Amino acid sequence: MTVKLSLASLKDAAATAAVPAYDPRSLTPGIVHFGVGNFHRAHQAIYLDDLFNTGKGHDWAIIGAGVMPSDAAMRDKLRSQDFLTTVVEQDNNRTAARITAPMIDVIAPGDVAALTEKLADPMIRIVSMTITEGGYFIDAAGRFNPAHPAIAEDAKNPASPKTVFGLILAGLKVRRERGIPPFTIMSCDNIPGNGHVTENTVIGLAKLSDPAFADWIHRNVAFPNSMVDRITPATGQREIDILKNDFDIDDNWPVFCEEFKQWVMEDKFPAGRPRLEEVGVQFVPDVAPYELMKIRILNGGHAAIAYPAALLDIHFVHEAMEHKLIRAFLAKLEKTEIIPIVPPVPKTDLNEYFALIERRFLNPKIGDTIPRLAQDGSNRQPKFILPSTLDRLAQGKDIVGLSLVSALWCRYFAGTTDSGRQIVFNDASADKLHAAALKAKDNPEAFLVFDEIFGEVSKSELFRRRFAHALKTLWTEGTKKTLELYLSDQLVK
Repeated sequence: MTVKLSLASLKDAAATAAVPAYDPRSLTPGIVHFGVGNFHRAHQAIYLDDLFNTGKGHDWAIIGAGVMPSDAAMRDKLRSQDFLTTVVEQDNNRTAARITAPMIDVIAPGDVAALTEKLADPMIRIVSMTITEGGYFIDAAGRFNPAHPAIAEDAKNPASPKTVFGLILAGLKVRRERGIPPFTIMSCDNIPGNGHVTENTVIGLAKLSDPAFADWIHRNVAFPNSMVDRITPATGQREIDILKNDFDIDDNWPVFCEEFKQWVMEDKFPAGRPRLEEVGVQFVPDVAPYELMKIRILNGGHAAIAYPAALLDIHFVHEAMEHKLIRAFLAKLEKTEIIPIVPPVPKTDLNEYFALIERRFLNPKIGDTIPRLAQDGSNRQPKFILPSTLDRLAQGKDIVGLSLVSALWCRYFAGTTDSGRQIVFNDASADKLHAAALKAKDNPEAFLVFDEIFGEVSKSELFRRRFAHALKTLWTEGTKKTLELYLSDQLVK
C-alpha cells in the first residue's frame, strides 16, 4: 500500500525508508535558505538531517525562501507534505530511501514583508543560497555587474526588492536598525570563490543606493567560501514513479542523487553555526584548492561531455560515458589539458580524484541527463571551461581539447544534432547564442563576440584558430569523426 508522505504517515513510511530520529515539530529555525531545489535538499539539508539525527543542532532548522515564480509551485508541493522530502541515494550496488525533515517552512515568492521580517529575526543566524551559477549578476571575469536590469531595478527601489540580494539587504537593514547582529551569508553554488562573489554582489548592490550601508556590511558581515559536491539530477515523473513502485511512498517532488557527497567550508560564522564537522563537513583555512579541483575537473568534465553527447542524440550521462569516443575524449582532455594546471590539493591525488569522477559519471542508477548538463551554458562555460583555457594560454600551453569543447558548444547551439533532430535549449541567452552559432558556420568569429562569456580568451589568436578549425571539422566531418581526429592528435591546424 502506497503511503502519502506527511508527518502523520512517517511510521508507515518507515517500512521502506529511513525516517527522522527526531521530532520535526520540535525544531526551531536558524537558517533561511534561498533556492529549495533538488541540490539543496540532497546536500545542505542532508547534512543538517544527519546532525539532527544525532540529537544535536535542533535550533538550526531551515526556512526556505522563494524568489522565482517556480518557487511557488515547489512551496505548494512541500507544504502539502509538511515540508518533508524523500531522498533516494543511489550507488551502483545500493539504493536506499530516507525521509528528511530539516525544513519547517517556505516563504512564498513575492511576500517581501514576511521574508524581511524573518530575515530580521535574531534566531536566524545564517542565510544560505543555491541559486545556480547564473544568479549572481557577474560577468565572465567574475566581477559584479551593476548594469544588470534586475540589479538596477533593486537599486532604484530598495524597499521593494525582487532579487535574492535585494531581499538579503532588506533583512540586514532592519537588523542594523534594531541593533541585531547580522547573519552570515553562505553561498552553496558552484562558483570559484563563491563567498567572495556573494560579498561583491551584496556590497555592490548596497553601494548603488546606500554607500554607508555597504560599508557597514563590509565591516560586519561574514561570507564564507565553500565547495559543494553531489550529483543530483532533476526530478521528473520517472523518479516519482520509481519511489511509488519501489518504496511505496507518494512524494510530490522526491530527490534522487548519488551516494557520494562532499562539503568543504571556511569556518567564518561569527553568529554561530551548526556543528556540521560531526557529520562529515570539512572545515579548512582555505577552500580554494578544493573548489578549483572540483570546478575544473568535475564541473568542467560535465560541460565537456554534454555537447558531444547531445549532438550524438545521447540522453543519459552514464550512456555518454559508455560511448568509447566520449569517454576517451574526456579522459584525454582532463589528463592532458585540465588536471596539469590544477594546483595541488591537500592530501589529494588529482588523478585518483578524476578516476572517482569517472565512476560517478558512469553510475546508471542516477538517471542524470545530458539536457541537464547542457543547460545554462552561457553561465557555466565561463566558470567551468574557459578559465582552464585562459590559464593554459597564459602559460603558453596549447588548448586543442578545450577549444574543441567551445566549438562543440557552438555547434550545439546551431540547433540540430548530427542526425537532424531539433535541440531544445535551456539558457537565458539562447536566442542570441543560436543566431550567432548559425552565423559561425561560415564565420567562426561570430560566436566569439560575447565578452561576457569569452572575455580575454577570445583575444587569443591561438584560441580563435583552434576554435575555428574544430568548428569547421564538426560541420564537415560530424561529431564522431571530430572526436576520432582529436584522439589521434590530428585535430590541429
